[in-house]
Amino acid sequence: MDQGPTPFAAPTDRRLALEDSFGRRFEYLRLSLTDRCNFRCSYCLPQGYRKDASLPPELSRHELRRAVAGFARLGLWKLRLTGGEPTVRSDFEAIARDLSGVEGIRRIAMTTNGYRLTERAETWREAGVHAVNVSIDTLDRENFARVTGHDRLPQIVEGVDAALDAGFDAVKVNSVLMRSLEPEGWDKLLGFIAARPVSWRFIELMRTNDNAGFHRLQATAGDAIAEKLRQGGWTPLDRATGSGPAVEYAHPGFAGRIGLIAPYSPGFCDSCNRLRLSSRGKLHLCLFGEHGVDLRDLLQEDRQQDDLVARILAALPAKPRAHRLHEGSSGSTPHLASIGG
Repeated sequence: MDQGPTPFAAPTDRRLALEDSFGRRFEYLRLSLTDRCNFRCSYCLPQGYRKDASLPPELSRHELRRAVAGFARLGLWKLRLTGGEPTVRSDFEAIARDLSGVEGIRRIAMTTNGYRLTERAETWREAGVHAVNVSIDTLDRENFARVTGHDRLPQIVEGVDAALDAGFDAVKVNSVLMRSLEPEGWDKLLGFIAARPVSWRFIELMRTNDNAGFHRLQATAGDAIAEKLRQGGWTPLDRATGSGPAVEYAHPGFAGRIGLIAPYSPGFCDSCNRLRLSSRGKLHLCLFGEHGVDLRDLLQEDRQQDDLVARILAALPAKPRAHRLHEGSSGSTPHLASIGG
């Protein structure tokens, strides 16, 4: 039976650690709050979100808090709130406040399509969110509308500026690489980051079970971006502790940075430091793994924490060395919104 909010601390147990059989340590949880999204991105939900009545409800605030507390006991200190679009949940701000109060959690980031960012940036920062990633696949307004199903590019760019004004520790832009967008926008992008201290990250399009045809037509490697950066005098930076998979580049003439996330590159999974919890309570050891480990039954009462920690630890040895995207296998991932991308 779910209990109401109570003061809840989750001291780290130094005897335990989230480590897999390949020696990788995990300190970063991507926490999906919902698989719902109000955009219709061509590479994810081109027909829009469609409710599946067979699925259990999304995790409640209190189930989310207990889950994070269990991971925090194992040394996890960084969260990313994602979806779907996490802010379609009416209790998003309450969730952020709850999780920022869990002992051991030092950093909370979020990924959003930015549709509410202009009006809510300050509120989300005050709720305990330290960093925000905004999805902008193109700075061409017509193409943005075509890709997302919404003519909202000026509003989203305004939201990025609002996030900078709100004082987030980091503001990043996520841009999926697609063949149809290759010829456009490099000068616009450079202009965008010239005076804005944001990191614009290109992400190679990943194949899921629902987008195989689209992936075949639109996938393009990030090598050309890396070469363009090298020729333009951009310098690769060392990865910071707890950071995600992006290789970031800096240039003395720009306030912002450019990053590249290339999941198809050799050795991409070698430095994996993140796990995923779906909005229905399943622990996913890999974005493109099979099935998942159900934790929900151990999220009902605070006194279940020891059992929760034991189940998480028992799951880690099954984490594979790498995904199987090169073999055309996306595991059980229907689309990126289903687990949190």
